[in-house]
Amino acid sequence: MLRFSSRTVSTSLVACVLCACGGGGDATPAVAGDTPPVTNSGVPPGYTLVWADEFTASGMPDSNNWSYDTEANATGWYNHELQYYAAGRLENSRVSDGELVITARKEALTLAPDYGGQAYTSARLITRDKASWTYGFFEVRAKLPCGQGTWPAIWMLGANNDPWPANGEIDIMEQVGIKPAEITGTIHTAATAGTSGVGGVTQVPDACTNFHNYQLTWTADSLTIGVDNVPYFNYANSGAGTANWPFDGPQYLILNLAIGGDMGGPVDDHILPAQMEVTDERVYQKQ
Repeated sequence: MLRFSSRTVSTSLVACVLCACGGGGDATPAVAGDTPPVTNSGVPPGYTLVWADEFTASGMPDSNNWSYDTEANATGWYNHELQYYAAGRLENSRVSDGELVITARKEALTLAPDYGGQAYTSARLITRDKASWTYGFFEVRAKLPCGQGTWPAIWMLGANNDPWPANGEIDIMEQVGIKPAEITGTIHTAATAGTSGVGGVTQVPDACTNFHNYQLTWTADSLTIGVDNVPYFNYANSGAGTANWPFDGPQYLILNLAIGGDMGGPVDDHILPAQMEVTDERVYQKQ
């Protein structure tokens, strides 16, 4: 999810886009190597589960796994987004019936100490300082919202102290409600600064009515993004240095539902409240 400016992404329908151009956390050791094949189960051969949240305990999201990112509430969020990200509020993030539900609402939390004038609320959950990984197979099963103005994302950022985009950003899934079937995967690095990044697009016609597995296979050689075991975008390590490939250090996961902004566009208040539902998050690595 681009932090500071708008973007457009080139399209390809369930096709692989090859991009050799472009471009501190608790890392779990992993063995790097050539991009592994994807099996029918999605998990590459020889990879084992190292972290998961199945969202089995009702109530707030597990604080051992997740915290809330609220850093820009007072100043306004990136990309001209319109939401206030609430922390520890069941109306915006809750676990029930085996699902994490992130809900965006039309409301103003004017009494919040970091209120920045927003007319909408939502939530942005992160694993920063709780879990991060270097390389692996990442899979998030989610159902997305529809309606003009929603902008859900499943993505990762480098856990080091480098500024964005030098720390590297991996957008595993982005969608906007006005184009509900269009799923994008995008990479941002120092080499893509000032651009819309490099990425690909695929079509998932029932993304708003059914759950799908949004996937990333990350090795020392490449990043491959796919849906339901079908890869559609590959970003190769060209060996040109960290400006193009900052992906040899730990990254943490982010789940959020933004409202409006450069990518989300104008908001139709009649579609709110809107929800992104997640049934599980799983991380596999080759030990």
